[in-house]
Amino acid sequence: MMNGDRFADSVLASMRAHYAGRTAIALVLHASHPTERDAMELRLQKAFAHLLGAAVKAESLHRRDAAGAKELLRKADAFFVGGGETFVLLGELQRTGQLELIRARVLVGVPYGGSSAGANVAGLRIGTTNDFPTAEVVSRGALAIFPTVINPHHPAAKAEFAARGGKIGTYLKFNPEETVLGLGNAAIARLHGGRVMFAAGRGWIYRASGSRELVAGEWVAELAR
Repeated sequence: MMNGDRFADSVLASMRAHYAGRTAIALVLHASHPTERDAMELRLQKAFAHLLGAAVKAESLHRRDAAGAKELLRKADAFFVGGGETFVLLGELQRTGQLELIRARVLVGVPYGGSSAGANVAGLRIGTTNDFPTAEVVSRGALAIFPTVINPHHPAAKAEFAARGGKIGTYLKFNPEETVLGLGNAAIARLHGGRVMFAAGRGWIYRASGSRELVAGEWVAELAR
């Protein structure tokens, strides 16, 4: 969802609406390798400055010790969780108690945004991630702030689409009560006021009974709470 050191043009309007009025953003970069977090933090600081103005402060949790990281999560007025390794991210959130802290704050209105692995952990559980299990997790249960299982980086090209759709279909055979939201690159689904809008890009809803492509600007009835 980025173009260099800025968010992609197609997501700017949705991101500005989502983060409007926020000035202190906690960056959760656990999914990145530790050697990459400084560079990712700088990149996202530039992206949020472009998005919201120079007054915004975006700081990564990796700058602080365990207590300081929790303090940052308590004081921030918005969250952004970056991409990388989903199981590394989920495992760290579980071990540190940050999972419960982030969830509690989002449920009282603090905006959450996530890309790739950061989108995965917003969902009910980790079910259709594309990542290898590179770390142990207590359970596949995630933040459960978004009312479905998410599959990011969903391809649109015919052959790749069929392969991904087939894998998701197999998942739903074994988990027929679940719904899967497939998100293409630079796509945004926004939960606001109890409703999910598919705001930008390409996306698909999968159920055991079938699937359909979403239309940008629609309220997603299948994800109504």
